[in-house]
Amino acid sequence: MHARNSQHKTTHTIIIVFYSFLYTKIIVIKKFWRRYKKTSNDTDEITTFAISNTNFMKLIAPSLLSADFSRLADDVRMLDQSHADWVHLDIMDGVFVPNISFGLPVVSAIRPLTKKPFDVHLMIVEPERYFEAFKKAGADWISFHLEASTHVHRAVQQLKALEVKAGIVLNPHTPVSLLEDIISDLDYVLLMSVNPGFGGQSFIENTYKKIKTLRQMIDTTNSKCLIQVDGGVNINNANALFTAGADVLVAGSAVFSATDPAKMITDLKQ
Repeated sequence: MHARNSQHKTTHTIIIVFYSFLYTKIIVIKKFWRRYKKTSNDTDEITTFAISNTNFMKLIAPSLLSADFSRLADDVRMLDQSHADWVHLDIMDGVFVPNISFGLPVVSAIRPLTKKPFDVHLMIVEPERYFEAFKKAGADWISFHLEASTHVHRAVQQLKALEVKAGIVLNPHTPVSLLEDIISDLDYVLLMSVNPGFGGQSFIENTYKKIKTLRQMIDTTNSKCLIQVDGGVNINNANALFTAGADVLVAGSAVFSATDPAKMITDLKQ
């Protein structure tokens, strides 16, 4: 009887020790799993952030403002055969900016020469008055200056109604924060990295900061808005601009002053 009780106690003790050991292992496994999940989630968040900020489409929009106007048709056809993504058209009225470029007749005349999307940048006062006319002339994307429009939301909705992509342009001195209440309605934002009105100017370095601020705003609001940069873009800063968060680079002098403009367009995408 005594031997049986002793054996029972021994078995009971073994069972307690076993379950204690098992419980300890379960606790350790749970802690490891929680730590693993946290690490995995953190990694996923970092990966997702990196992916969301990686520009898979490095778009180049050569500006015809820097083209040779004596052979404009040839330059447009060259762009059509190149790796250019858009054709950028700077429309200046001599009032909003201190220069006059070209207008509706030129846009209409060159539209049949290329299938590339026309990206029309309106540097004019009262831009809303001309949205429909530029749409009829062949514009696919139209941007206007925040500084030139009193009723920005109304103007954006006007572009949407015309079924063109709507963009807002910010001069170098204009803060990105002013777009907070309109960013979700936009297809793109054009950040001027020079003062508008003339080609061939030097790049304003503060643009990098504005790109990063705008990229954060876009990501926070889950906007589909693209970031375009115009002014002083060249082979030396294109990659840095894409890395900072830009989607589309407007390049004028860098393309049309190159020995081989088509090759330069390809190189800017690298």
